[in-house]
Amino acid sequence: MGHNGGAPVRPGGPITATTTPIAGLTAVEARLRLQRDGPNRLPPPRRTPAPVRLVRQLTHFFALMLWVASGLAWLAGLPQLTVAIAVVIILNAVFAFAQESRAGRAAERLRALLPRQVTVRRDGHRVRIDAAEVVVGDVLLLESGDRIPADTAPAEVRALLVDVSMLTGESEPLSPAVGEPLFAGTFVLEGEAEVVVTATGTATRLAGIQQLMASAHEAVTPLTAELHRVVRTIAVMAVAVGGVFFLVAGAFGHPASDGFVFAIGVTVALVPEALLPTVTLSLAWGAEQMSRRQVLVRNLEAVETLGSTTFICTDKTGTLTRNQMTVVEAWTPSGRCTGAEPGYDPAGALQLSPGADRGALVALAEAGSLCSVGFAVEVEGEWRAHGDPMEAAIDVLARRLGIEVDHDDHGTAIAARFPFDPRRRRMSVVTAGDVLVKGAPDALLPLCRSGALAEEALEDFMARGFRVLAVARRAAPEGVPPDAVAAERDLTLLGLLALEDPPRTDVRGALDLCRQAGIKVAMVTGDHPTTAAAIATEVGLRQADQPVVVGDDLPEDEDALGALLDHDGIVVARVSPEQKLRIARALKGRGHVVAMTGDGVNDGPALREADIGVAMGASGTDVAREAADLVLLDDHFASIVEGVEHGRATFLNVRRFLTYHLTDNVAEVTPFIVWALSGGTIPLALGVMQILAIDIGTDTLSATALGAEPPNNDVLRRPPVSGHLLNRTVLIRAFGILGPTVAACSMLAFFTSFWAEGWRPGDTFPEQHLAAASGAAFMTVVIAQKANAFACRSATRWPGALGWTSNPLLLAGGALEVGIALAVLFPDVIARELEHAMPTAAGWTVAFASAPVLLTVDAAHKWRSRRR
Repeated sequence: MGHNGGAPVRPGGPITATTTPIAGLTAVEARLRLQRDGPNRLPPPRRTPAPVRLVRQLTHFFALMLWVASGLAWLAGLPQLTVAIAVVIILNAVFAFAQESRAGRAAERLRALLPRQVTVRRDGHRVRIDAAEVVVGDVLLLESGDRIPADTAPAEVRALLVDVSMLTGESEPLSPAVGEPLFAGTFVLEGEAEVVVTATGTATRLAGIQQLMASAHEAVTPLTAELHRVVRTIAVMAVAVGGVFFLVAGAFGHPASDGFVFAIGVTVALVPEALLPTVTLSLAWGAEQMSRRQVLVRNLEAVETLGSTTFICTDKTGTLTRNQMTVVEAWTPSGRCTGAEPGYDPAGALQLSPGADRGALVALAEAGSLCSVGFAVEVEGEWRAHGDPMEAAIDVLARRLGIEVDHDDHGTAIAARFPFDPRRRRMSVVTAGDVLVKGAPDALLPLCRSGALAEEALEDFMARGFRVLAVARRAAPEGVPPDAVAAERDLTLLGLLALEDPPRTDVRGALDLCRQAGIKVAMVTGDHPTTAAAIATEVGLRQADQPVVVGDDLPEDEDALGALLDHDGIVVARVSPEQKLRIARALKGRGHVVAMTGDGVNDGPALREADIGVAMGASGTDVAREAADLVLLDDHFASIVEGVEHGRATFLNVRRFLTYHLTDNVAEVTPFIVWALSGGTIPLALGVMQILAIDIGTDTLSATALGAEPPNNDVLRRPPVSGHLLNRTVLIRAFGILGPTVAACSMLAFFTSFWAEGWRPGDTFPEQHLAAASGAAFMTVVIAQKANAFACRSATRWPGALGWTSNPLLLAGGALEVGIALAVLFPDVIARELEHAMPTAAGWTVAFASAPVLLTVDAAHKWRSRRR
């Protein structure tokens, strides 16, 4: 913003306005250029057709493995199993397909930034045309409220104020000079201008950002990579074991068809069909919990990715600050005054320093407000800045002092206005009795008789990172001054106004949590280095002696860039979209899981490139929100940290229910092992359909409840969760402790059922008792798994220490699953399909005893692990 004392003047062309209107192109010239260059439209996004995307979801590795299992089941004469597995695949694919469309929507939002119609001068006349018909050389006539349809260069400006934040990241509006470039998609806040079109369509800056966004590839999330690894491991294991059992069956003289069926049974027993649905439901639950913390999840896997984050690149405006300019302090020749509480509400509090001269402050605020066009306005019950946020802050200060300036009828009080321009770095108005001037202190103080008195206060304000404006006056001369030079002389300084966008009160605590959690934080912003450094220091992100890097000074080499940035508390200012994209890539190249925040169109490419893009919901653009994985509905940095907590809990929860699923696998494959070792003399305790009923019907809800386990109190007091999902702890607990216990109890229930009917070792197994014994084995796995769900809540603490009712979903899910098990056990029609029947009393006894047995074994293992 030109009249910001802390910001440099942007380079521009010669500052000379035209004295006569530019005729513009003729209709014939415009038509020829339109034929040559094409319409002023962004290219349509290249999107993969919906059928292709759906097929991808039906043919990834895990889906192909299940399709093979389904096909084999069909060949083995198991149509029910075939249908059940196919349903699981299709449900997974449909849900994933519904989640996959972010990139296309972001590109469509970019196209929507161009206006539908614009005013141009053709053949010397004002005409309204479709924005797509704008061509290079057209003269556009812009006024307040217009969206700029193409890249342009102003030929004449009248108090022009343009919001460029969405493209540059600069938080303050721009007052462009003649010849200074303006880009498509930016927005005219105030004033008027005649601009000449310099680029249209694919040649615009906006199209360049779209191309950057298309080139940014979305990274494979840590959870996706780990799930692929788990699936590959389980798939290889399942196929290998199934093949072994096929060979064993042949070695014992069984027909090849029987061996084939047994091999399929083993494969199905080892493949956790419900794993991906459980992961999806767990992520959805995490997303629901995060939404209660004002974090909207657009990509479910982002829930876990945020928990794996090791580096956060945060913007400044709105994330670390309130995005509300406030006059925090004022200086007048009679003394200093403290400022107002943050916000644009005129009813807010105003604190005056002891002994402050209220009259001098009133004169300063009134003059500053009259010499402004921006003001505070109430929109839908919320006070916001209309126009320049700094001028809105001055308006708020004046109102809190009891001064009412009618900005809707401003012209009646102003005899002449000399708008701000980058050359003078000040603006002035002539009223009935005064000339009032407002501008950058270094441009205004030399014109004041008492300017030297303010030097000490100015140095203090600048050192503290405030934006500073000076305000002065003189008695109005007779007649209206012919120009600004004649008006702005022999001034008396009224005072200095120190403004800032106040930091959010909860940021410092959130940054401390990040450091405890082993997460580095950097500020990456389009704002001025001085402002960025002051805010970063104030909130505790940066130490006072740490350097501030400017975007243009970043090294070209990606390795050198990563090494430069890989430090906690670094500040990078004046960053372009290309540089922000490079920052994300460089940090990822250093092995970091990068979370990048942003709110503007310029942030879109980096949001897509980062492992997790975080957009602002309250102040962000639609493009940023569509390109991001998460949207902060309240724009608070602290909400990111709360999301990290839930993300870490989600990763740990996936490990919990993975342990739970794999425990099942051990119990389900054991009957096949017993059958093989006995040479086929011991019948299968569990059939393929029973295994599928357990995996999908009686395990999914408990696994999902484990996915909803709340975060531990210390989850942010240790480094980011890392390592493999299928780690040593999971393998030992699933395959060495819990799985064998459930398997042993299940086989005990099977044999006990025969024993109670008179069977003894060495006897053949009576066929009439097989269904009841199989039912006992089935119910034992179901009941033991309900106890196992509680055991899996922690790898170190027994369930009683966590509280038996602290996860109510686990209680409800377990009860419902037992109900499902009984529903497939009691009705004869379903029981015959699953080849089991009601257990005997002996079978029920073992089934119910399996729960305390498993909890005892689990407690003993955890006690022994702690002793070690």
